[in-house]
Amino acid sequence: MSETTYHVTGMTCQHCVASVTEEVGALDGVTDVKVDLPTGAVTVVGSAPEASVRAAVEEAGYELAS
Repeated sequence: MSETTYHVTGMTCQHCVASVTEEVGALDGVTDVKVDLPTGAVTVVGSAPEASVRAAVEEAGYELAS
């Protein structure tokens, strides 16, 4: 099981955190999601590929920083 941290832009409130957590957490292979609002860090525990995480973040209305 791996742990990967991504940087997400555009999050400004707890609703943003909840949206990203819900979308990324629903991916196959993801066992945990931790979002740090002040830094924009999203730590994903599990085996989801980056492309899937990127799509989930975009579905929530935000962007995965390059």
